[in-house]
Amino acid sequence: MDSRKRRVPVEYLLSDRVGMPRWRRTLAASAPAGSLRVSAMWEAIGALAMLLVLATLAKAQPPDGEPPQDGGSQSPASQPSDQSAVNPWRNVTFGATLEGYYQYDWNHPPDRVIPLRAYDTRANTFGIQQAAFVVDASPDVDAGRRYGLRADLQWGQATETVQGSPANEPRPDVYRNIWQVYGSYLFPVGENGLQTDFGKFASMLGYETNYAKDNQAFSRAYLFNFLPFYHTGLRVTFPVTDKVSVLYMLTNGIQQTEDFNDYKSSHIAATVKPVSQVAWTVNYYFGQEQPDGGEPGGPDGFFRVFDTYVTYTATSALTLGLDANYVTNEVTADADSLSLQGVGTYARYQVSGPIGLGMRWERLDDEGLFGGIDQILQEVTLTAEYKLADGFLVRGEFRRDWSDQSFFPGSGGADELRDHQNTLLLGGVWVIGTKKGAW
Repeated sequence: MDSRKRRVPVEYLLSDRVGMPRWRRTLAASAPAGSLRVSAMWEAIGALAMLLVLATLAKAQPPDGEPPQDGGSQSPASQPSDQSAVNPWRNVTFGATLEGYYQYDWNHPPDRVIPLRAYDTRANTFGIQQAAFVVDASPDVDAGRRYGLRADLQWGQATETVQGSPANEPRPDVYRNIWQVYGSYLFPVGENGLQTDFGKFASMLGYETNYAKDNQAFSRAYLFNFLPFYHTGLRVTFPVTDKVSVLYMLTNGIQQTEDFNDYKSSHIAATVKPVSQVAWTVNYYFGQEQPDGGEPGGPDGFFRVFDTYVTYTATSALTLGLDANYVTNEVTADADSLSLQGVGTYARYQVSGPIGLGMRWERLDDEGLFGGIDQILQEVTLTAEYKLADGFLVRGEFRRDWSDQSFFPGSGGADELRDHQNTLLLGGVWVIGTKKGAW
């Protein structure tokens, strides 16, 4: 990871050009970037092996209603009345995905690092953007099970950028390969129940998601790379009606599996679906997001995010999207705050069965929270997709990033900064398993 800093106010640090904003001062003691203890690696391998065993057991269970293979028989009185007793794995889904790519950068940075990218972080190399394994068992009242569990394990370039940074994780390697893991319980409140989740969650701030298969582009947007990636705490979701759902989350903070100060942060959200073609989400997040270094009387400044995004399915082939947010941060309550205003627009058109086209445009007015300097950043991404099979698609992508300042390294590195960057990418997304729909 590149740790160069350029014209960054002392209170704010973009600790690497790969694209993970810090919004705060770096902790005094930090592990080397990209380090991974051997014990943590074996724990992750053991967890994956356990999940694979569970998947094998699920596959080995006889289909519902099929008699045992040993020829034994059951009397009607002894047969379970609940199908979940016949196959306890029937409501557990599994999924795995791989995102790989090759990318060319016309600026030819000598270290091959692409600035402000969180997932497709390297140029002129074959890269594994992300490999992930998911196991999910949502609460199922019909099956007599009000509890649930979900776990997402992650490896690849994305892991090094978005997981376990020493800037905001006291023990970064302990949870590095856990993208999210949480347990759920559905309380019998109202018509649809009140769901509570405890654990580590992917953030719902921003239009895009962690998995490329659920986004229209292969690379992630500036707003995805800038906004929080994950939170740990307690989340409560309540569907008020079939068209309105509200959420409250109390967390350790931003990118904090374990807290680095004594304060908790709050997230309030509402999702509205006024008609079947429209889904609109409004978020407000606030909290004290400055590390105290284990000392009393730490910084007391607040980090605040107002974010809203909407998806409009105009036709069966055309989908439009809009994301807008306003973010402020100060290190101490009496300090001047820095802000970022961002907007992103999306359009996707399904030309035919396997072929889709997409375009994304973004504009960020950044006072230094994201890029480390005061600048206006913009990007446009053109994506062409071809789906060869249900579990395999290929995307070709041209992206142009530009700024009103000289920001992007050229072939001379930091000594040759440019105001633009053009990249061309060819990527593949593989998906297998029983988990369907968006992850």
